[in-house]
Amino acid sequence: MFRHALITGASGAIGSALARRLRGRAEAMTLVDQNASALAPLAHELDACALAWDLADVDALDARWSDATTERDVDLLINCAGILDFRSVTAMPWDAAKKVLDVDLVAPLWLQRRAAGSMRHGAAIVNVASLAGVVPLRGATYYGAAKAGFAMASEIARVELAPHGVHVVTVYPGPVRSSLEQKGRDQLQRSPLARVLPSGDPQTLAERIVLALDQRRARVVYPFPYDLAPRFPRLASAITRRFSPSPLA
Repeated sequence: MFRHALITGASGAIGSALARRLRGRAEAMTLVDQNASALAPLAHELDACALAWDLADVDALDARWSDATTERDVDLLINCAGILDFRSVTAMPWDAAKKVLDVDLVAPLWLQRRAAGSMRHGAAIVNVASLAGVVPLRGATYYGAAKAGFAMASEIARVELAPHGVHVVTVYPGPVRSSLEQKGRDQLQRSPLARVLPSGDPQTLAERIVLALDQRRARVVYPFPYDLAPRFPRLASAITRRFSPSPLA
């Protein structure tokens, strides 16, 4: 039983599925998302605290974290928030690129660092990265860079925090049915590869993440056959370079 779980991106498909799966596993739950109206009914359903944070505003995180942890420290942090913008290197405005880097890399690293500072034996961190940080997807220069950096930071945190009894799970999703996935598909040209590869179910992914917490597993890769990418990165990268669709912009 965790004392206080904090989940970012909690109104999204994966975040909300995780929040529901964790019902009864935390004495208190704080749900964080930029979309306050979407967050409110979930927080009511789970009797959780809802906080509207814009993770792109990194400078505001210190004050917001202090407010969220006034009564008790976080002993389960789930970094699930993320944004996706598939555009070519030259088509992506720098402001948009920086927002992707702030939300997908800088903010979750800040939250991980802050949470880990007060965590004790039995605490845990779940970092939702992406297979886009493992293989080279066209149009994902900044998203892929953010997720690759975040995944490596998460794997390092696992090594460093394990002696203190803090468990870190790194999650590598492929496409999972969500508004984020749909936006990504809408920004890419149609391709034969995209039509045959499956999309995962957010509830199934949430179940596997909670199981990884229970069994103290290091990582979750989902859905099949995307779990082949971390095992055979050269082959997966070669296939992706050859067949991944180009961005429309």
